[in-house]
Amino acid sequence: MKLISFKLNRLFFILLSMGIISCTDLQEKVVDEVLGSETQSADPQSAIAAAYGQLGDGTFVDHGNVFALQEYSTDEAILPTRGSDWGDGGKWRALSEFTWDASNSQVKTVWDNLNFGITKSLTAISAISNNTGTDSNKDLFLAEAKGLLAFYTYHTLDLYGQAPYRDPMDINAKIVVRKADVAIDELIKEVETILPQLADIGTQSTHVGRFTKQAAYALLADMYMNRAVFKNRYGSSFDFNEKSLDGNNTDMDKVIEYSSILINSGYFKLESNFFHNFDISNDDGTELIFAVVQKISTLRNSSNSFAYMPVERSQKASPDNRGTNATSTTPEFYHSWDGNHDDPRFHRHYQYKDGTWFMNDGTDVSVPATSLVDGTGKPWFHFNRGIQEGVQYGPTILANKNFDMTTDGRIKVHPLVMEKNTNLAVNFTQELNFDNPMQAVLSQSQINRGARVFKYEFDPGNGDNSTSNVNISLFRLGGIYTLRAEAYFRKGNTSAALSDINILRTSRTREALYDNAPGLAISSLDASTLVKEIAFETYWELVRRKQLIRFGKFEDARTAKQTTSPFRRVYPIPQAAIDASNVFTQNEGY
Repeated sequence: MKLISFKLNRLFFILLSMGIISCTDLQEKVVDEVLGSETQSADPQSAIAAAYGQLGDGTFVDHGNVFALQEYSTDEAILPTRGSDWGDGGKWRALSEFTWDASNSQVKTVWDNLNFGITKSLTAISAISNNTGTDSNKDLFLAEAKGLLAFYTYHTLDLYGQAPYRDPMDINAKIVVRKADVAIDELIKEVETILPQLADIGTQSTHVGRFTKQAAYALLADMYMNRAVFKNRYGSSFDFNEKSLDGNNTDMDKVIEYSSILINSGYFKLESNFFHNFDISNDDGTELIFAVVQKISTLRNSSNSFAYMPVERSQKASPDNRGTNATSTTPEFYHSWDGNHDDPRFHRHYQYKDGTWFMNDGTDVSVPATSLVDGTGKPWFHFNRGIQEGVQYGPTILANKNFDMTTDGRIKVHPLVMEKNTNLAVNFTQELNFDNPMQAVLSQSQINRGARVFKYEFDPGNGDNSTSNVNISLFRLGGIYTLRAEAYFRKGNTSAALSDINILRTSRTREALYDNAPGLAISSLDASTLVKEIAFETYWELVRRKQLIRFGKFEDARTAKQTTSPFRRVYPIPQAAIDASNVFTQNEGY
């Protein structure tokens, strides 16, 4: 669906680009236990713009934020030390090795950014509630601000088990700490209460970047799916079928109810090209329910992080861009696809407008240079998408910092070598094979190891590595199908679960190179197959940690990780927060 502009969006863009909103002051207020005390007179539209802005200001769009805690701790993603790069005191590999502690800087970064979101949402609630004007959107904006508060709080509780709160209507109120086992029920009730005031997506100038009724339904489905975990965080099992809050159904019934509302709403449709959900052009996509809207040169929080982190430094989207040779997937996740390499979600070749396919197998000689980068006019080289493994090919850069071109103006394609070890081919291996199996450390002669995830399109706009027009999904129709399938499965309705999984499989099609062949259905489903199928649909979308916890696999040994204790299901409260305030108590095991 197309994005619809309205005055809040324009104000949002202006505020972010001018850097008016100060995150530092707000975070200091959280720590000082006077959350939002000086924001009672804030302009309502500015306040809600700031609350929305925090979704993208690193929090949900940068690999070192929520992504790091939700994905690097799983089988889907790993950021090892690669020779001279990505050591950083071991903070990245600690997330895969499960050796993090309360001083880990990424644990603190995510805590801070989610707290900013809580603070800004409370500020927006206060500002809108206290506004004495006659704004016809007051009830709508207030409901959206409350929805954002629930969204940020839910993610904080999920990751840390605790979240700060302060009554936004009482200037003298003290900060209190919400605990996951109790607060999950409070959040569900709060979101259900605001449903009548929220707009349907596409009405009242709303779009995928706004917290609509549909965003609320998705959040409710996700909260009900994880409610049992919140209530028994360190337990050996979870009661997924306990009575729901209305007393008439179970948690899984509510997941099915809310996910079915979205699936049957008519607002959304599964994309036949799975990777369009993660394209630069996904403004016109049909699956996004709630997303971080990104615009190059308009929003200061636009990020290319999910795309360029796995790309090798010598892989160039344009002469001005490069990757970082950082993240890969693990052998466990790569091999979970064994027998499924023809699944349209595993890999997709790029086709240029003149019909040229980039095969990336040594048969390519050149590709057209007719696709140009916005802002520079330089040629644009398009990578294939999905899981990349084996020797990689692409353009090379000449001394004049332009692509090596043919005499007739096409981009030459060469086998690539690693930028920081030119004796080493860019050969993304299926295995990682660390010298010490329990330490995610690679020598300079091993920096090419690990299959890479090119799920998000690399945006070379303006020749800037760091910005992107790709809207980052927070809730998407495909993910909603996986929630419903899991809920059916946990209720014992395996046939309904299998049906939803096969809808996902067969709705996606391969590229024209393979005659647009649809994915193949499977004939049976058990827990082991289901957890893999869920990941085939949702990999690298900031949800894997929750899935592994629900399926009892988070503690399992895997690459660079021993079997661990249940206390690792939550992260520690950062030591800086403990030192600065007496309201937080450290989580078990830390």
